Amino acid sequence: MAHRKPHLPTKTCPVCQRPFTWRKKWARDWDSVIYCSERCRRAGRQALPEA
Repeated sequence: MAHRKPHLPTKTCPVCQRPFTWRKKWARDWDSVIYCSERCRRAGRQALPEA
């Protein structure tokens, strides 16, 4: 039987619109985590217009 962690906080990635859950490596800066992956972070940066 798989171990489930339903109590972890979740967010929705603005690029792929998929939900992602808290990870231990994000513990220090969970409030500033926006993207679910490095790939989405790169895609999101490219979509922003440069000033």
